[in-house]
Amino acid sequence: MTQNDSVPHTDCTIVWFRDDLRIADNPALLAAERRSAPTLAVYVLDEDSDGIRPLGAASRWWLHHSLESLGRSLARLGVPLLLRRGPAADVVPDLARVARAGAVYWNRRYGGPEISVDKAVKTTLRDEGRTVESFAARLLHEPWALKPASGPGYKVFTPFWKAARQSGDPRNPLPAPQRMSGARVEVASDWLADWALLPSAPDWSGGLAETWTPGEDGARNRLERFLDEAIGSYARERDRPDIDATSMLSPHLRFGEISPHQVWHAVHGFRTGESANKFLSEIGWREFSWHILFHTPDLAERNFSAKFDAFPWRNDPDGLKAWQRGRTGYPIVDAGMRQLWTTGWMHNRVRMVAASFLVKHLLIDWRQGERWFWDTLVDADAANNPSGWQWVAGSGADAAPYFRVFNPTLQGEKFDPDGAYVRHWVPELAGLPTKHIHAPWTAPERVLRDAGMELGATYPEPVVPHAQARERALASFRSLKD
Repeated sequence: MTQNDSVPHTDCTIVWFRDDLRIADNPALLAAERRSAPTLAVYVLDEDSDGIRPLGAASRWWLHHSLESLGRSLARLGVPLLLRRGPAADVVPDLARVARAGAVYWNRRYGGPEISVDKAVKTTLRDEGRTVESFAARLLHEPWALKPASGPGYKVFTPFWKAARQSGDPRNPLPAPQRMSGARVEVASDWLADWALLPSAPDWSGGLAETWTPGEDGARNRLERFLDEAIGSYARERDRPDIDATSMLSPHLRFGEISPHQVWHAVHGFRTGESANKFLSEIGWREFSWHILFHTPDLAERNFSAKFDAFPWRNDPDGLKAWQRGRTGYPIVDAGMRQLWTTGWMHNRVRMVAASFLVKHLLIDWRQGERWFWDTLVDADAANNPSGWQWVAGSGADAAPYFRVFNPTLQGEKFDPDGAYVRHWVPELAGLPTKHIHAPWTAPERVLRDAGMELGATYPEPVVPHAQARERALASFRSLKD
């Protein structure tokens, strides 16, 4: 069938949801409302298309609950949400044929495999004579909109963010539809429970459920709480894991339950000053990561800096397991890894310390850490996750220099000065005095005994001494030059 052939249709509109699981500020959904035709919404769980990375376990938990929330919101609008599983390049055109849809709308994605899928779907639908349109909804700026004087894309954050700010304020958030006409067609839908996104035997998600409320309402509440309680002190306290000073919006942004435009204008309009600007620059880092991924689609597998291809990574299964389980003997690292396992999230400062420990203290390939975070983070993001790991490893865009090796003891003392964060997540250390909480191996035997501790038994000795690990890491880096 060619584009000039007529297509029998009911003139319904299909809105294909992906990483935009919200009603407000959703250009594709708003376009469907304005088209004034019956609307059908669909989410496709695509784990079969070439290059599409299956979600990690924590993200699957989040997706289940986010889809439940989206389904309720769409139902209030009168729009049914269909669930389908399979290659989207087949599923979406098949659904359009069965529903006899005249138009299909979606919001754009920016990963290489996702772009390929979207192009294939768009070609098929247009060849069948259907209207197809995609919209910008995930980022403040399209990745191709900001261009340096030379090269296809920016490699350094500061000039990227300067160009972004000089391009003008992002558009205002779009209103949510008030009432739509749902398509009444005989189209089968999967049952969400049949996708088995939730963990079982055992169900390890109790800490996630206690910490998070996935969905658009949960995202809105997080933002309001941040603006009410933390934005004023964000610049001063954002690096303190012992203080509730960050927005914790990252998983909501990752699944598109709130848009960066909504966050930007809420923060920008709420108050000005150092804290607001610092927070907005973190939104800028998210933009920069997607800019990098768009120009480097294999960012999760390949060193951005090719010189790191020869780096002498160590094969250390025991060290990797100790790190994953929060049993390295370094309290700030172990606290972060246990927070991650329990809640699906880790404070950003501690993420940097924990990542640095894996790649520099243990000399384990950053890709192994990236894969662990991908599986355990509820905010595992195809751009932020690998770009963050490569930044710490020194192999990424605008990366921290490799010779910057975080001292986990000093990091703990500086950013968790009273030890509250460590005491919460590593309770076996709770009885130690603050003087020794970040370096329990320095405590006299009597102090350990009074705290109910025995190094090497109730809490591990450090898996590697810091000074030795630092020198080994620097020697490995120097070998690249040699």
